[in-house]
This record gives sequence, structure tokens and C-alpha cells, in this order.
Amino acid sequence: MPPHLRPATAKDTTLILDFIRQLADYEKMSDDVVATEATLRDQLFPEQGAPAAHCLLAFDGEAPVGFALYFYNFSTFLARRGLYLEDLYVRPKYRGDGHGKALLLQLARQAHAKGCGRMEWCVLDWNTPAIKFYESLGAKLMDEWTTCRLDRAALARLADAD
Repeated sequence: MPPHLRPATAKDTTLILDFIRQLADYEKMSDDVVATEATLRDQLFPEQGAPAAHCLLAFDGEAPVGFALYFYNFSTFLARRGLYLEDLYVRPKYRGDGHGKALLLQLARQAHAKGCGRMEWCVLDWNTPAIKFYESLGAKLMDEWTTCRLDRAALARLADAD
């Protein structure tokens, strides 16, 4: 049976948070998860305004098996929007069954249909199975780029700086 995909709704907030926590466990970053159902619901399914991000869910029959959380960004060089995949996760029991590929293909179709100039995401350098999977789909590793990050504390310090 081919993977079944559908956009997440507000009713899926608990499931999305569960997937986020499973991903954090896998990435050995569980202590970094501060998201709550309330914050996710406010950001992904706001009562007013545009959502900060979107989520696509994957199912094996009725069983939820994975998710992709993404948002649109903008490339000044291309003068086009891009699709940024923030998180992709498939439960270990279902890996290799086509769910991750189905999620990525659906996002690639969406990006193409919306005229995006590219689709990007990050992968941890130790995650060899994911790297090999992404390369098998034609993804190019951008080794010459280093990710920079300001966390909430750093943002607060900079916001108060003269």
C-alpha cells in the first residue's frame, strides 16, 4: 500500500509534538524541545494571520508514521521564494517503506508548483543514513556553508544592545 499523506490540521497538534519529541530523541537533543501544544497550535494554526509553518503527515493505513514541517523563505539571488524543510521524521519501524521519500516528493511538487527556486534543509553530519538517502534523491550537500544561530537569550541580548 502506498504511503498516504495529508496536510496537518489543528486536531493533529498532539501528534506533531509527539513526532518532534521523537525526532529530538533520535538527534540526542531532547533537552532542547520547549515546544508545547499551545505554542505549536498558535504558530501552525493561528486564528488570525498566516501560519509560521506548515506540516504534512504520513500514514501507513491509519497509523501515523511521520511528518515534514516546512515553511517558505526567499532567495535574493534567485528573486524567488524557496521551500525550507525544517524537520522530516519517520518512525524507525517504517523507515525504508517509502514514507520519507513520499514526503520529500510531495514537498518538491509543491515547491515546483509554487515557482520556488529551490528547496533546502539541514542534516546532522553524523546522520549517514539520511545523508545517503538525500543524495540518492539528487540533493547536493552544501559543505561550504556553516549554519549560524542566535538563540532566544542571544536575541534578547542583541535586542537590548546599543
